[in-house]
Amino acid sequence: MTEETLNGTMPPVRSWPTPELTGVDFDPVLAELMHKGPVTRIELPDGSGWAWLVTGYDDVRAVANDPRFSREAVVDHRVTGLPAHFVPRPGAVDFLDPPDHTRLRRSVAPAFTARGVDRVREKSRMLLDELVDELLQDGPPADLSAALLGPFPIAVISELMGVPAADRQNMHTWTQLVLSSSPGARTGEKAEEEMRACFADLVGLRQGSTGEDVTSLLGAAVGQGEVTLDEAVGLAVLLQMGGEAVTANSGQLFFILLTRPELAARLRADPEIRPQAVDELLRYIPHHNPVGLSRIATEDVEIQGVRIRAGEAVYVSYLAANRDPGIFLDPEAIDFARYPNSHVAFGFGPHCCPGGMLARLEAALLVDALLDRMPKLRLAVPPDQVPFKQGMLIRGPEALPVTW
Repeated sequence: MTEETLNGTMPPVRSWPTPELTGVDFDPVLAELMHKGPVTRIELPDGSGWAWLVTGYDDVRAVANDPRFSREAVVDHRVTGLPAHFVPRPGAVDFLDPPDHTRLRRSVAPAFTARGVDRVREKSRMLLDELVDELLQDGPPADLSAALLGPFPIAVISELMGVPAADRQNMHTWTQLVLSSSPGARTGEKAEEEMRACFADLVGLRQGSTGEDVTSLLGAAVGQGEVTLDEAVGLAVLLQMGGEAVTANSGQLFFILLTRPELAARLRADPEIRPQAVDELLRYIPHHNPVGLSRIATEDVEIQGVRIRAGEAVYVSYLAANRDPGIFLDPEAIDFARYPNSHVAFGFGPHCCPGGMLARLEAALLVDALLDRMPKLRLAVPPDQVPFKQGMLIRGPEALPVTW
């Protein structure tokens, strides 16, 4: 890689050791990188060489939406990244560019529209009420993650996906193994293989289906020759895993509300601000460790006076963009009155998360249920004794001990 920028100097390569973080602390290394400038160079574990990191809000959105930065080109490049077993799979939707990427997403788009999400709204609310009933019946203390924040999102995404109840626990187990760097490369690969095999069966059985769930939509698309079975399976795996991210995000959301009771009290007193508050919490929550997937520049591009050469790898940090003080006044504060709040917690551009509307629905239902039905809900242990997941790409509590 050439070492040349438009102003004749290159930023130094900075190591990002990705420390194991607890609570909702913002990554101190990322904070330092943000202060060094909107475009820096980084070296991550489990990779080779360096890559560009873009942290400014406007620049993050520009890169994510610029066809000159290709996800598909990552397949032919070895770039620095995490975890070691997460190898780009040719044809996978997260490693495709338009128009193929657009074609695949179009096949499942109806499930993630307002109408598609509304299809599972009432069943989701009923399921959540049942889970809260069981929690109250069993009595305190309890692990909110095990009793509610885990089972609820798994059931909702599985309902939207069309995964039978008998397969849902396996889906959850496989997802955790794929997203974890702790068990080792082969364990993650085997879990993904088993997950793919399950979805291959489900999609294959639903070719010609007129159902509205994701596997039925994919089965219909395969049957009509719009996507291949392998493409459909890859997309289903990605969507299932993404849907389970709500578990970790909800764990962080309620960790904040339980450690800052003044925020929970405000939401109990003024239910009308809850949708806006959920969006602010989504902006604030550090969803994952360190960055997601890279892109490859297909031609020379200038960003903030830095020339990124064709063939160089670029990462964007949505976490950093959501803390850009040029966009969000006092970004370290949780401000339920923040407006506008154009955060990028669900990404931006062609590869933005299709499940943003579903995630908001689940968060809103959880906030309503727990704040209204459990007015005395509180942590059962000191905040520093709440265990957080280690060795995971997605951050969140391992358990959330509560009482009421």
